[in-house]
Amino acid sequence: MDKLSTKRLVLSALFLALGLLMPFLTGQMPSIGSMLLPMHIPVLLCGFICGWQYGLVVGLISPVLRSTLFGMPPMFPVAVAMTFELAAYGFMTGFLYKLLPKRNVFIYVSLIISMVFGRAVWGMVSYFLYGLTETAFTWEIFMAGAFFNAIPGIVIQIIVIPFIIILLKTKTYEKYELE
Repeated sequence: MDKLSTKRLVLSALFLALGLLMPFLTGQMPSIGSMLLPMHIPVLLCGFICGWQYGLVVGLISPVLRSTLFGMPPMFPVAVAMTFELAAYGFMTGFLYKLLPKRNVFIYVSLIISMVFGRAVWGMVSYFLYGLTETAFTWEIFMAGAFFNAIPGIVIQIIVIPFIIILLKTKTYEKYELE
C-alpha cells in the first residue's frame, strides 16, 4: 500500500469517526439532527478529500454503524435510507471534484449537485422502503424531509464545506511552494 492510500485510509477512518460522533452535538434529539444533518458533513468532506471510493464507503458504513452502536438513527427505514443517501453524497462529491476543473466555483458546483443527487437517492430508497411497510411516502414527505426541514443543515454545508476545501487547497499549495 502506497503512502497516499494509507493517508486516505486514515483520513477516511477519521471521517467515519466524525460521522459517528458529530450527531452527539445535536443532543440525540432527532428533530434537531434532521435539521442540522451532522452525519452528512464528514461524508461530503471525505468524498472531496479522499476521493469517491472512500466517500462512498464511509457513506455506506456511517448510518448503519451508528444505528447499531447507538440506536440512532433507527435502523429501518431511516438508517437504511440514509446509507444510500450518504453513499451517493460521498461518491458524487469525489467523482465530480475529480472530474471538474479545480477552480473554487466548481467546489460549490460539485457540492450542490451531490446534495441534490443524494436527496433524490434518499427519496427513491425511502419510497421503496416505506412501500414495504405499506406506509405512504408522499411528495410532501419527500420535500419536507429532503429540503424544507433540512434548510439549516443545507446552509451550514454550503458555507462550511467549501470553506474547508478551499482552505485545504490553499494550505497544500503553500506547502509545495515552500519546499
